Amino acid sequence: MPVFAHAFAELPLVAVLRGVTPAEVLPVADQLIDAGFRLIEVPLNSPDPFASIAKLVKHCPPDVAVGAGTVLTPEDAGRLAALGAELLITPNTDPEVIRAGVRAGLTTMIGCMTPTEALCALRNGAAALKLFPAARLGSAYIKDVRAVLPKGAKVVALGGIGIPEMAEYRAAGYDGFGFGSNLYKAGRAAAEVGAIARDIVAEWKRIAAHG
Repeated sequence: MPVFAHAFAELPLVAVLRGVTPAEVLPVADQLIDAGFRLIEVPLNSPDPFASIAKLVKHCPPDVAVGAGTVLTPEDAGRLAALGAELLITPNTDPEVIRAGVRAGLTTMIGCMTPTEALCALRNGAAALKLFPAARLGSAYIKDVRAVLPKGAKVVALGGIGIPEMAEYRAAGYDGFGFGSNLYKAGRAAAEVGAIARDIVAEWKRIAAHG
């Protein structure tokens, strides 16, 4: 888990490249990395996702953790590990998938919404939680969930969170954020993704500087 741990401590922002193709993925990744992103996810409902992930694994610097999102089966966890990827990210809380990822040596970031799901994910080996849909639940929701979570549990907000919401949700208790269509959507030019990524990173640094 060392790459994830260092990357998360440095900049706990996840780039979700849903819809990216193998032909597009490296230019987009280069822009993200140049902006400061160190956590990159290719959801498995993208075109030929394992080809994109394989390219990223070979191409990205060693301080960048890459992997798959929307992982739904233990078999996909095994396939991901075989590529040398590090991250396994789910949209839901499935103990079998979590345990398969842990057995394969992957860092698991597990989708959850309720306290029951969050505790189940942690009990089965989740390294971090992805609370979704964060914006629809409101920033204060995390305080209720935190009341029952172990101290130090990492929780990322995903779903409807953009630059204007980051400060509020960070102050409420989230450790980091995932960015999907507001950062990357299918066909968006790499340079445009890079510009958005730099704005996101700048806002994170501004928030961090103010405590």
